Amino acid sequence: MADWTKAERVEAERARMRALVTGATGFVGGNLARELWNRGYEVRALTRPGSNTLTMDGTGIRRVEGDILDRESLRRGMLGCDAVFHCAAAYTFWSKDPAGVRRANVEGTVNVLESARDADVDRVVYTSTVSTIGIPEEGTLGDESTELTPHRLHGHYKQSKFEAEQEALRLAEEGVPVVVVNPTAPVGPWDVKPTPTGKIILDFLRRRIPAYLATGLNLVDVADVSAGHILALERGEVGQRYILGNRNVTLKEMFLMLSGITGLPAPRLRLPYWLVVGAGYAEQAVSAGLLRKEPRIPVEGVLASKQPAWVSSKRAITELGLPQSPVEGALERAAEWFAAHGYVGQSKERARG
Repeated sequence: MADWTKAERVEAERARMRALVTGATGFVGGNLARELWNRGYEVRALTRPGSNTLTMDGTGIRRVEGDILDRESLRRGMLGCDAVFHCAAAYTFWSKDPAGVRRANVEGTVNVLESARDADVDRVVYTSTVSTIGIPEEGTLGDESTELTPHRLHGHYKQSKFEAEQEALRLAEEGVPVVVVNPTAPVGPWDVKPTPTGKIILDFLRRRIPAYLATGLNLVDVADVSAGHILALERGEVGQRYILGNRNVTLKEMFLMLSGITGLPAPRLRLPYWLVVGAGYAEQAVSAGLLRKEPRIPVEGVLASKQPAWVSSKRAITELGLPQSPVEGALERAAEWFAAHGYVGQSKERARG
């Protein structure tokens, strides 16, 4: 082995590493599990019975039946593992069961981290969200040191993820070897459900977006997010947070990029914030309140959009080496994946398969 190159030694070490990924049937977890497998890790995926396993099809990823709310299945899944990536979450701006969102995001996170401690796992990477990052009122970029003000926590998802992150940081102080990563708005292939950002792309492809809001987000290639998770495992400091993002854009700029990629027209009409909020509450009263179905205009998402979620990923770039791939390529791959997998022109329910 003395004659091996550094790259060969790294590849050999990875081939011996076992990693458990929760949430591997979802967008971030699915891309991460595939990337780990491509790099030579022995990958296990904690998978609930009946889950759509499209993200893992055609790979050697081992499926371990279980649930993050079931500690016994976590114990089985982590047995002999060197690393755990906790990506599973209830990622939604509306739910028939808000208490269930909290159970999944808070109790599930505590279960995973405490189980990893009990299993003597070397390192845990916890997938949080950019929603726990404070955004300065004066318009400068938020970063890991920016305090989050309570009025920014709109809805059950953001509140539960903030609470879950606080639990992760508490357990890190108590000795659990956990590193926190905060992805921004990833885009790319394998967005099976899809995520709220993926829905924006999909609705654009279906020509269902007649207007836009004057807001902004930070886009990042989901492949870079996967790389960021692995870099956090290899180089991250326990108890630290790392924003995995790339380019701050307005929503209008995002639509213009999609227009350039697809040839479809970008919406030209800009709607006032108050009008969209009012329409969202009205639809929520009918769709969610009376029909018990998901509203097309998520009030939580609209309220959160009042201030652009623009952040800096400087820490992850300098300390981890987070790659910064062009987001136009990620948007193009997302559009191609949705089209190739029959999402364009289908209902969301049918597309989920």
